[in-house]
Amino acid sequence: MHDPVSHEEFLAEVAGPLGGFFVVLAAVNLIAAARTIPFAASRGERGAGLSSGCLWLLLAIVFAGLAVLCFRGDAESMRWVAMPGAAKNFVDRLMSPTWYTLGLLAGLLGMFFARRFFVRPTVAWLMLNLSLWFVGVSLTDPNFVKIVSKPDNVPIVGMVYLLGFFTWLSAYRAVRNDDRRARGEPPLEAVDDEKVLVWPDLVYIELICMVAVTALLIVWAIVLKAPLEEPANAAHTPNPSKAPWYFLGLQELLVYFDPWLAGVVLPGLILFGLIAIPYLDPNPAGVGYYTINERPFAYVVFQFGFLGLWISLILMGTFLRGPNWSFFGIYETWDVHKSLALHNYNLSDYFWIWALGRELPTAPPDAGVAGRMLTIVWRELPGLVLLAIYFVALPVLAAIRVPLFRTLYRQMGWPRYAVMVFLLMWMFLLPVKMLANWQLNLQYIVAIPEWTLNL
Repeated sequence: MHDPVSHEEFLAEVAGPLGGFFVVLAAVNLIAAARTIPFAASRGERGAGLSSGCLWLLLAIVFAGLAVLCFRGDAESMRWVAMPGAAKNFVDRLMSPTWYTLGLLAGLLGMFFARRFFVRPTVAWLMLNLSLWFVGVSLTDPNFVKIVSKPDNVPIVGMVYLLGFFTWLSAYRAVRNDDRRARGEPPLEAVDDEKVLVWPDLVYIELICMVAVTALLIVWAIVLKAPLEEPANAAHTPNPSKAPWYFLGLQELLVYFDPWLAGVVLPGLILFGLIAIPYLDPNPAGVGYYTINERPFAYVVFQFGFLGLWISLILMGTFLRGPNWSFFGIYETWDVHKSLALHNYNLSDYFWIWALGRELPTAPPDAGVAGRMLTIVWRELPGLVLLAIYFVALPVLAAIRVPLFRTLYRQMGWPRYAVMVFLLMWMFLLPVKMLANWQLNLQYIVAIPEWTLNL
């Protein structure tokens, strides 16, 4: 995957740009330190402003020191900048699909329950600096550079930071609104309701944005080569062959579900769920302003579905999927010879062969259509029972025993409750199915290839 250059030559090549990167970080933190103390003093928070300003000043000094080491460019200096090999091995282990998915979902839950801590500007700025430091020290690894500097992947890196910023901004405003509502005050959006005219206010803003984006695209086109490949050749297929970034989530789902499910049913359920939201959730709270306390269930479901399932699959397909569609760590060389010998089994295999020690039920050669159908149903009965428990028994039990779902059932009635729970169960089934495939080599819960019906 990589050009045959020595590690010392690679470090010498990236030392200059990396030094400029750390200079920018040092300057930004120096500006933040210079602005934080006077701003906090004007609001009567001199102690907090002084501590935050000292922290940003310390970060500026650290980044300036890293820049000096990078500009020196020798191997000994770059050794203090580069991430240690043991740390890279640890990160690669964390990037395994199971830990990646569980860690992401746990992080989303942690940020939800501790949102008052994470929405603090000081905490957010510190997390941003840590993430940029992580990217900086990772740029000393040739495998990481090869992945993130690919013209197709550069926008995805920018998307991660933009998405993180706007997610934080929405949570920040929601927490402030929740505090204001608790004090009996109107939300921020109701206070800042001054009318803005299309002309000249909006038109001027759009014109400025158009000029800025055009300049950015021109610089982008000069710096980065267009990600164009040679004409299509049936005798030479790219490895890995990846869909455009916005379809990588669907391409990832094709690994775990039949094409008719991953490509037709699941996207259809997403569209149907978006259409059904106004009918399933008539709660008027939160209309026109950010809030979490007034709509915690809707907020969690959206964050889980959009960030935990869709965006995470795009990032997985972009940075972790390599040749032969195998998983690779972000510091691991994309070796085309890497191939995991996986033996995927269906739930019927586990039940009949592994648990009972018997062969899979098969219909006699002279069996009629009804006999073959009954044999198929009997063979897949464990999976059918498990799906019935998951899609029928669990929602009913939740409506009876779980206070949240019991409240939703009373508010919505059984038709809307059934539709909502059906969509939720499909949403939760995606990570469950992926984890079962990674840990148990489970391919299908119900496998009926005779009818092209596999789930």
